[in-house]
Amino acid sequence: MSRKNVKVAVTGAAGQIGYSLLFRLASGEVFGSDTKISLHLLEVTPALPSLEGVVMELDDCAYPLLEKVVITDNPEVAFDGINWAMLVGSKPRSAGMERGDLIRENGPIFVGQGRALNKAANDVRAVVVGNPANTNALIAMNNSDVPGNRFSALTRLDQNRAYAQLAQKAGVPVTAVANVTIWGNHSATQYPDAENAKINGKPAMDVITDHDWLRGEFISVVQKRGAAVIAARGKSSAASAANAALDHVMSFEAKTPEGHWFSAAVPSDGSYGIAEGLMFSFPVVSDGQGGYEIVQGLRLSDFAREKVALTEQELQEEKAVVADLMR
Repeated sequence: MSRKNVKVAVTGAAGQIGYSLLFRLASGEVFGSDTKISLHLLEVTPALPSLEGVVMELDDCAYPLLEKVVITDNPEVAFDGINWAMLVGSKPRSAGMERGDLIRENGPIFVGQGRALNKAANDVRAVVVGNPANTNALIAMNNSDVPGNRFSALTRLDQNRAYAQLAQKAGVPVTAVANVTIWGNHSATQYPDAENAKINGKPAMDVITDHDWLRGEFISVVQKRGAAVIAARGKSSAASAANAALDHVMSFEAKTPEGHWFSAAVPSDGSYGIAEGLMFSFPVVSDGQGGYEIVQGLRLSDFAREKVALTEQELQEEKAVVADLMR
């Protein structure tokens, strides 16, 4: 989708993910070399001095396309007139915290941000990166006047992880892999679907004949990759999450090539029997004009349906935890 100017809000902008994506946004990589960009950066008040340091670095890059930078701790200021909201900031999970507690802690943040998005431009699109991303996006959507189909949550990181695993197993470059779908939640219940994927244009199940691996270790590695990165690095996967968030934006901005799709959590319209309104990851195609459709007609085996049902159940349970935050 071509514009001459684009305003992008990034929340949690001084954090690790924000630091990994702001410079790539400012460079023109995402929206093109002919599009001026304004960055609206939101942080909690104590992090504003750190954010000022990040903005110094942005200044020092002298990006020709970077027109303006707004720093604020007020979501209404951050979201004023924006075309994209990248909702990265959320309260991280602390040691011993249950997922339900994390959902309750983050809920009020996304109630406020959903309301503040009413200040955005008419074509605004919002992607939630901060975990638990699906349910945070659901809360924001249900507290905003912005149309529901403008909200999404990030499962592109899981898709990218799945591409890498299949490529390594098949001994091919990642460019040979296509149409891996992440179904459901950005959590350990997600279902990375190799049954509908292609490798060099052939069904992945034909290219990789170790079906026990495809239905076992492959799924487990993708589901638990974030924890594995933390165990190895001592920190969360910030750079790959930022990269995936930018991939997500670019996929919605461009027309999806014929015969291909990408994964994103969007409000369910009942496709594949998923309860309407849940923020659920589906195979998606973009028209490049701000619209998208859920890909229809993919075959789900009994194995796949069982996995999809589990992740849907988890999302229903998460929704129930925050039912009082929905309007």
